[in-house]
Amino acid sequence: MSMYPSVEVSEFCLEGRFLDFVIKDGYKLKGLLLSTADGEHYIKLAKHLRTAFDLRLPRGTWLQVIGTKKHHYKKDQVTLKAERIMAASSQVTVAAPSPNQSKVQKKQTILMCQKSDCMKRGGKTLCQVLASELSDRGLQDTVDIKGTGCMKKCKAGPNIVMPDKTRYTQVKPSQVAILVDKHFGEEAVIISNQLSSVSQ
Repeated sequence: MSMYPSVEVSEFCLEGRFLDFVIKDGYKLKGLLLSTADGEHYIKLAKHLRTAFDLRLPRGTWLQVIGTKKHHYKKDQVTLKAERIMAASSQVTVAAPSPNQSKVQKKQTILMCQKSDCMKRGGKTLCQVLASELSDRGLQDTVDIKGTGCMKKCKAGPNIVMPDKTRYTQVKPSQVAILVDKHFGEEAVIISNQLSSVSQ
């Protein structure tokens, strides 16, 4: 009988460049690949991260990943599971936040239909443009884009719902900058008149 446990669980904190997502069955988000100083790592995402993760995350983005590491001695295999993921700086090492710091600022969430009808009508491009516009304004850490199931407006896709519950249909990439400014910019009153053709 071995004196060592068959599985050892510990915490890990990795910082590195985001390489790609790992998708199963063509649409189920399972994990991500991270390139760090000591090599490439596959990191499984905890369930709460799979549903909330921004799939438009640009490759090469610096991330800090905190979670649990399982060492399976019988298989001589190490598995990493992310519990928290944050934007990181390559120049600055960020200490793991204590539990009472983790909810200092509540993130706002933009909901976006991920079903095939919306994707066929330009949803994928819209996701990328939306992520880019948020990033350009420095909002990537305070605003999440969350994929959802069908919003029951398939023929009017792509469909998005802003944090204040305002719904937009048939959104074109050229209209995204106006929407982002309306909901997250300082000039909401001035540009709201330009949106009459976007809002349904």
